[in-house]
Amino acid sequence: MASTAEIKSRIDSIMETRKITNAMYLIASTKLRRARSELEQTRPYFAALRSEIKRVFRTANDVDSHYFYPPDQEPEMPGTYGCLVITADKGLAGAYNQNVLKKAQRLLEAHSDTKLFVVGEYGRRFFTQHHVPIEQMFLYTAQNPTLDRAREISSLLLDQYDRGLLKKIFVIYTDMENGLTARVRSTRLLPFHRTYFAPPEKEKKIMVPFEFEPSVSAVLNGMMHSYLTGFIYSALIDSFCSEQQARMTAMDSANRNAEELLADLSLQYNRVRQAAITQEITEVTAGAKAQRKKRRKKEVQVS
Repeated sequence: MASTAEIKSRIDSIMETRKITNAMYLIASTKLRRARSELEQTRPYFAALRSEIKRVFRTANDVDSHYFYPPDQEPEMPGTYGCLVITADKGLAGAYNQNVLKKAQRLLEAHSDTKLFVVGEYGRRFFTQHHVPIEQMFLYTAQNPTLDRAREISSLLLDQYDRGLLKKIFVIYTDMENGLTARVRSTRLLPFHRTYFAPPEKEKKIMVPFEFEPSVSAVLNGMMHSYLTGFIYSALIDSFCSEQQARMTAMDSANRNAEELLADLSLQYNRVRQAAITQEITEVTAGAKAQRKKRRKKEVQVS
């Protein structure tokens, strides 16, 4: 059985660890609130932009854009795919990173000719250690998603898509569905289905003619650049929020485990301490009894 000093040392160690996990929980909750606020501030613009794209399809039926599948078709598109994988910079977030990487590995198994574009140190380290080639590593931290960084990623992916180097582009990220649950999504960024921007059937068609300069395709293509930037920015923010939520859950679980360990160790410490006190009392009592016997024996000898 461990001594009281050993148990006390372990209790002190767990208490120090609990301070760290509690601090990480508070930091994650603060970052989560700030990221949610930033996302809510930018969503109206991109929601309005999607509405304008729908308006283009309501106005013109013969839109020709390489960003969209042909009407009522989804042809096979052999060639190189691109995949943007969004992970965290570090662990201690439960299965957050592992779930994203598993989804990416399944995509690579389904289509081996896939170029990886990785955000997050955890993903970069994982693919490097497993000797999986990475087309582009975005070296800035995943802890501070900004619109400028989303625009940089979007420009790089669109450049390769426009030049025909990529036939399809996917993004794998963690979507925070609500305040409690998150799910890893593998979403095709390009090309889009036209039905994704199709107006509802009950919505009235626009009868007043619109003029597009220089052409409806050029206007639509320009809007798609901004829309893709917004989608990637939203994916970065969603992933960041999901990471903080996963870290909060992991740290809360660690705090509860620490409380249970401290309760067990405190009980064990009290038992060991009580046993030591009982042993000391027993030894003192036995010594006193021996001394009494010794004195009685001397008195008998003298008499």
